[in-house]
Amino acid sequence: MNKYWDIIQESYSGYFNYLLSEITRFHWENYFYGLIGISLVVWLLEYLFPWRKNQPLFRKDFFLDTFYMFFNFFLLNLIVLIMLSNTAAELFNDLLSVAGLQLSDFQLVDIDALPWPLALLVFFLVSDFVQWNTHRLLHRVPFLWNFHKVHHSVKEMGFAAHLRYHWMEPVVYKSMLYIPLAVIGGLDAADVAAVHFFAIAVGHLNHANLGWDYGPFKYVLNNPKMHIWHHSKSMPNRYGVNFGISLSLWDYIFKTDYVPHSGRDIELGFEGDEDFPGDFIEQELYPLSLPKKKKKLAKT
Repeated sequence: MNKYWDIIQESYSGYFNYLLSEITRFHWENYFYGLIGISLVVWLLEYLFPWRKNQPLFRKDFFLDTFYMFFNFFLLNLIVLIMLSNTAAELFNDLLSVAGLQLSDFQLVDIDALPWPLALLVFFLVSDFVQWNTHRLLHRVPFLWNFHKVHHSVKEMGFAAHLRYHWMEPVVYKSMLYIPLAVIGGLDAADVAAVHFFAIAVGHLNHANLGWDYGPFKYVLNNPKMHIWHHSKSMPNRYGVNFGISLSLWDYIFKTDYVPHSGRDIELGFEGDEDFPGDFIEQELYPLSLPKKKKKLAKT
């Protein structure tokens, strides 16, 4: 147990020092200023090329979503996520060792041995495909959908809506990615940062007030005109459509694509969202409060 306690302490102190360094020191892999820079660029594009002309630059819940951006990207890591990830990883490795295994036994490909462009592409494709499947699970499993509702409570799309999500989501995404990334091995921190920044930029653009579909590249790259249908309140099926994270490719391959028309003025949200809480604390507590609400309904 002492080992796990040490991991918890080191996770908190290590990430606090890392975050302090990110804020006080600029470098090309800097997540803090990278997020701010990407956000300002996409926000400027919304100002210059607005798709919904009547939507204000400071749209509905703009400041709530901006808070979500910094909370989910930095404060959440400081509060729980890094500690939880490091502890869970060590626990998983210990369970493997009981069976006489180690994580490296699962590695089928060492992408470090591949040419750099190919290694980067393999890492990106594997990560994006696993996240596409995880996103589908968030819509298909009722327990997970109650957490994912936070993201779908957005009523006006803008770049910051990209990072409005419940803190449970990155736990699910990281857990689902753990083994697949072990299978292919890892990349240098700078390469992981490059893939991550690209995903953030695409995600910001997907949620922005922009009417772009990238022409023929829409069949490969997720885009605002496609992703807005993912947020539509009216769905062609019960589980949703257009689950792409960075790539639309998976949706076209597995027939989950749906873009019947431009979608510029469609209503966003989900059935029953009029009763969904509108502030941060209540949204975070919403999935946990559902069992209590059900019990109250059962008694009446």
